[in-house]
Amino acid sequence: MSQRNRLATGGRIDRKRPLRFTFNGVSYQGYAGDTLASALLANGVDVLNRSFKYARPRGVVTAGADEPNAIVQLGATEAGQVPNVRATQQALYDGLVAKSTNGWPNVNRDVMGVLGQLGGQFMPPGFYYKTFMSPASAWPKYEQYIRKAAGLGRSPVETDPDIYDHMHHHCDVLVVGAGPAGLAAALAAARSGARVILCDEQEEMGGSLLDSRELIDGKPAAEWVATIIAELAALPDVLLLPRTTANGYHDHNFVTLHERRTEHLADLAPAAAGRRQARARMHKVRAGRVVLATGTHERPLVYARNDVPGNLVAGAVSTYVRRYGVVPGQRLVLSTTNDHAYRAALDWHDAGRQVVAIVDARERPDGDLVAAARSRNIRIITGSAVIEAQGKKRVSAAVVAAIDIDGFRVKGSTSELACDTIASSGGYSPVVHLAAHTGRRPVWREDLLGFVSGGVPGQIPAGGVNGRWTLRDAIADGFEVGVRAAAETGLTASTFTLPTVAPVREGKPVALYQVPHTKPAMRAPKQFVDQQNDVTASGIELATREGFESIEHVKRYTGLGFGTDQGKLGNINGMAIAARVTRQSIPEVGTTVFRPNYTPITFGAIAGRHCNEFFDPRRYTALHGWHVERGAKFEEVGQWMRPWYFPRGNESMHEAVQRECRAVREGVGILDASTLGKIEIQGKDAREFLNRLYTNAWTKLEPGKCRYGLMCKDDGMVMDDGVTACLAENHFHMTTTTGGAAGVLDWMEMWHQTEWPDLEVYFNSTTDHWAAMTVTGPKARLLLAELADIDVSAEAFGYMDWREAKVAGVPARIFRISFTGELSFEINVQANYAMHVWKALFEKGAKYDLTPYGTETMHVLRAEKGFIIIGQETDGSVTPEDLGMQWCVGYKKPYSWIGRRALTRPDTKRDDRKQLVGLKPLDPELVLQEGAQIVLEKEIRIPMPMVGHVTSSYFSPILGHGFALALLKGGSQRIGQTVYLPMADGKVHAAEVVSPVFYDPQGARHHV
Repeated sequence: MSQRNRLATGGRIDRKRPLRFTFNGVSYQGYAGDTLASALLANGVDVLNRSFKYARPRGVVTAGADEPNAIVQLGATEAGQVPNVRATQQALYDGLVAKSTNGWPNVNRDVMGVLGQLGGQFMPPGFYYKTFMSPASAWPKYEQYIRKAAGLGRSPVETDPDIYDHMHHHCDVLVVGAGPAGLAAALAAARSGARVILCDEQEEMGGSLLDSRELIDGKPAAEWVATIIAELAALPDVLLLPRTTANGYHDHNFVTLHERRTEHLADLAPAAAGRRQARARMHKVRAGRVVLATGTHERPLVYARNDVPGNLVAGAVSTYVRRYGVVPGQRLVLSTTNDHAYRAALDWHDAGRQVVAIVDARERPDGDLVAAARSRNIRIITGSAVIEAQGKKRVSAAVVAAIDIDGFRVKGSTSELACDTIASSGGYSPVVHLAAHTGRRPVWREDLLGFVSGGVPGQIPAGGVNGRWTLRDAIADGFEVGVRAAAETGLTASTFTLPTVAPVREGKPVALYQVPHTKPAMRAPKQFVDQQNDVTASGIELATREGFESIEHVKRYTGLGFGTDQGKLGNINGMAIAARVTRQSIPEVGTTVFRPNYTPITFGAIAGRHCNEFFDPRRYTALHGWHVERGAKFEEVGQWMRPWYFPRGNESMHEAVQRECRAVREGVGILDASTLGKIEIQGKDAREFLNRLYTNAWTKLEPGKCRYGLMCKDDGMVMDDGVTACLAENHFHMTTTTGGAAGVLDWMEMWHQTEWPDLEVYFNSTTDHWAAMTVTGPKARLLLAELADIDVSAEAFGYMDWREAKVAGVPARIFRISFTGELSFEINVQANYAMHVWKALFEKGAKYDLTPYGTETMHVLRAEKGFIIIGQETDGSVTPEDLGMQWCVGYKKPYSWIGRRALTRPDTKRDDRKQLVGLKPLDPELVLQEGAQIVLEKEIRIPMPMVGHVTSSYFSPILGHGFALALLKGGSQRIGQTVYLPMADGKVHAAEVVSPVFYDPQGARHHV
């Protein structure tokens, strides 16, 4: 099919780059720069879809995000299926494959279309609620058919081959919308030195300026746009984001932006071309000020059969003619309430097509655009409106009548004007959706006949959304707002010179939200308010008659404002109709609640790279490369890849661990402990905060000293542990378990912000900043003495002390703490210097046979000492006393700490609670299974009471036998008893209950 509606010249398309695409199985041609909608209109395709409820034929209505009908399914392959794409915003590319979302067997001959022919009288609002209530047993059968008819597009059933990503930004000024006001605001703020992000949902920035008939500084408006964008692009602190929709506006000026990165290039472009460019990107922006320059949406008039293909809003007609070189018909009737819409008739006329008439609801329209229409001898019918469209799958005529707006009636007789296109305009609605996302309700302005932003801290509206609708006013408002936004972020405002824009004199519009018909509203042909959901004026009236007077109830009963356009096109008209029939004013009726997202976005963009290998990202220490080179085997601990063990030659894990354990106990070993959580705590109330957070006291801890701390939840159960060092009077360095670092920081912030905001204390995560190397074993002091510039003798550097020093010439913090029971020094250096220090230790440690060891060896060593691991010896139901750690609980502290009251409950004082004990298998070669259940009788009788379980179990080369830690009911009273562990294979193992401290119970070795 030829592009019969395409003009020979004009528009912003590139006629030298023809593109082939397919719609509903038919091949068509368009040009680079087209949208799918403009290309289909150019090819004379009238019916793009079928309506949701009545299956009525529907065509293009708008040219932007407010499109209710032209919703398509994209994708040449199953994996590439993308549902619910607005054809008005989908850029055309070569090979694009699209089809309608509704219509069976096809969109032109839909079996369900009989409902539309019957007028839908059998499916009024509430039809589903009223019809399928009984019998209840039949609902599963009803549901099958209802679900088949529900929704629009479909999700793919194959894995998405594309990738998506996220980016985080901070800026001084975020400008949403790159129309006249947005461009001016961005330029003014940028010239002031502000960091500016400018985003716009269209393929090109410029908004209505790209189609404007007006001149700026004596040149076409589009040239002014190009100049502004070039200047902005040249500035280093400006980020321009076309094809990017601001989808969510959250508290404290946090805005999410959805950027379509490759959807305008080709189907499955990243995968097909072998590139890894993301298909879409989610930008998460925290802005000092947000300039809302989102403009307006044109309201169509609500008249009978206004959904027949060929009914468009007036502004869309101008956009298709001037931007895409497409005139979507031959003969036009324009029905309007304002001067702005006259541009559509002028553009249509100048394109060489017939304007049958302009039907103006005002009695005496006057203004420059009206005069321009008269100068072209275009017929203007005043005090009238189109009250009905004729035609089935395309407009064939417009029924026109004089109307009494205040009396809501038709005056006199009607006449029919033969045409194939009807453009209508009932005024303009400021796009306040984003401003309403924070919960602020819009405010009605009678002078604008629309709602404006209710005011959000840190947000400044500009241009059309602020009621400045003429080009001259919008640009001036944008410059003023940009200067103000920059000034409010502490920058010196720039000076600017307003461009010259000829004033356009306009007459006053009238309010017309529903056009009266010769028949009562309930009997007139359907007057559609929300075309996507088949919501009619009579449906809204019926809903109010049935008691649904709240606009939120009307919305849910009728479906008004549901779907992909979220009421952008029909909400104001719907609210006005509800106001009229309930005898209220529009502000009394109010608006429905607008929520993110502003337009639909794919789940892929929401998830970003948080999938596959990025679902649970892997983290690596600064020494990871060294571990890999030495053949380390790794295990994942709290997202960190930690060396598990270092096999030599053909060693098994058991053999490697045995060797590493002996090296630590007999010589010197080294562990990469960088993954431990590290949190800096500062402020004059830091000690008080630690007193409340930990179970033990911190008031008297001196600088240079460390202390072990145990942290409980408010139910008294152990949550985390670690060593905290006093760096200065009001400065502490806390360590946490590897997997608990983020949770502990959240826990601290929560208690500070919600319970103790009066405390002056601050927290910062420094886990990634510091690399930690634990040198441990009898020869640890000898090795460290060769590299440290301080005295590391026992007399100068005692147990649980820390010192600042240089190790291998690198500034370091050295902590004398031990998790192995041996003499240990934990060296912390800035992560970038970790490899240098690590290699220096091995160079000097060669004579001591310095041995790297992994987490498995660490577990064996610490278990020999009876040291717990949070999450292994604890499971959220274990108290400090259960672990035998009463020594770490300050019951005599004069103040409360988190969990203290819970530990006084009778339940936490029971003698039969599970308590930490050691288990020594009677078979010395046996290693008990972790998780094995413990019973008191050797003979297995089902059922039989389980009294505990094994938490850790290993073979110790130093002890010469297997051993285990366990939680056992009344464990402290069972020392010396024999317990049994029945296994799944029928065997029953026996073990003696012993102290959990198997090695060096007096602690002499780590004190040397």
